[in-house]
Amino acid sequence: MIMVAAMSALVVVASVGLFADGRQLLQESVWAKPLKFGASFVMYGATLAWLIPKLRRARRTMWFVGTVFAVAGLIDVGFIAVQAARGTFSHFNAGTDTFNLIGQRIFSTGVFGLFGASLIVAVMLLFQRVGDAALTWALRAGLGLAVLGMALASFITGWTSLAAPRTVQDAYGSPVTLVGGHGVGAPDGGGMPITNWSTTGGDLRVPHFIGLHSIQVFVLTVLVLTALATRIGRLRHERVRAQLTGVAILGYGALFTITAWQALRGQSLIHPDAATWTALAATAVLTALAALIVTVAHRNEPGRRAETVMPRELALRRKAAHRNGLARGETRAPAGSLDEDSRHSVASAPARSPDLGAR
Repeated sequence: MIMVAAMSALVVVASVGLFADGRQLLQESVWAKPLKFGASFVMYGATLAWLIPKLRRARRTMWFVGTVFAVAGLIDVGFIAVQAARGTFSHFNAGTDTFNLIGQRIFSTGVFGLFGASLIVAVMLLFQRVGDAALTWALRAGLGLAVLGMALASFITGWTSLAAPRTVQDAYGSPVTLVGGHGVGAPDGGGMPITNWSTTGGDLRVPHFIGLHSIQVFVLTVLVLTALATRIGRLRHERVRAQLTGVAILGYGALFTITAWQALRGQSLIHPDAATWTALAATAVLTALAALIVTVAHRNEPGRRAETVMPRELALRRKAAHRNGLARGETRAPAGSLDEDSRHSVASAPARSPDLGAR
C-alpha cells in the first residue's frame, strides 16, 4: 500500500505535468508514460495488497513476495519518472551517460522482480481457495494472464531489439539512440491518443495491457454477477456464477490471444484484416452461446430444488404441528397423525367377551 500511495502521488504529478510541461518525446508528453505506469500500478498493486493477505498458506513467504513486488515497482516506475523529468527515454535507451547506463541495468532487473513475484502468487493460488468458486477462478485466471502479459513485455525487448538501432531526439533536441521498441513493422511514435499504440503497424503493448489488467476485469465480472444474484434467482447458485465467470475468462483469453497474434503480424489494432475480424466475431458468438447454454441449463434449477425440498418440509411441518398440539394438552391428535390412525384401528377391533370370572 506504500507503493500504491506513491504511485497515486505520481499520477497526480504526471497529470499536472501534461498541462504544465510542454516537452515531448516522439510527439507525446514526457509525462504520459509516468502517468500510464502510475495508474496501472495503482490498480495492480491494490489488487495484490487485497489478495495476498487472503492466502492462508505460507503467509510469511507471501509477505516477502509482496514486498519484493512493491520495491521492484517503486524502483522501476521511479526510474521512468526520473527519466521523464530529465526529458529523455526510459525504455530502449542506449545512451552512454552514467546515469542511464546504471539506471537501465537496475530497470531490467526490476522487471524480473515484478514478473517473478506475480508468478509465485499465481502458483500459490492454484493450491488454495479464496472466496467462492467464481472468485477463486477469477483470481487464478487473472493472475495467470497477467503473468503472460508481463512475459510478453519481456518478449517486446527481445523481438524488437533485433531491428537496427535508430536515432531520435529527446525533449531538448539532443540525439538519443534507441535499440528496440514496442512496434512490429513500424517504429514507435505518433500513435493513438492516450495509449500511443501504433496506428500504422503492430504494437505488443496492446496484448500486454489486456493481459496485465485481466484480473480486474474478472473480479469485476464476479462482483456484477453477485450483485445480480439478488434479483435473478438462478445466479444465487455458486455453480452458475462460477460457470459464467469461466465463460468470461475463456472469451477474454481469446481476445488476448487474438491481439497478440494481430500485433505479431505487424497489424495495427484499429486496422484489423478479414482474418482478425473473423476471429473476433467467432469469439463473440461462441462466448455468447456458451453463456446462453449455461443460463438455460440452470433455468429450472430453483424449481427442481424446491421439488426436492418440499416433501421433507411438509413432513417436518406435520410433526411440528403434532408436537405443538400435544403440548397444549389436546386429547385429540391432529388429523392425519399417527395417533388418530391408531384409535381408528382400536375402534374397529372386535369386542371381547366379558370375563365371567371377574364377577
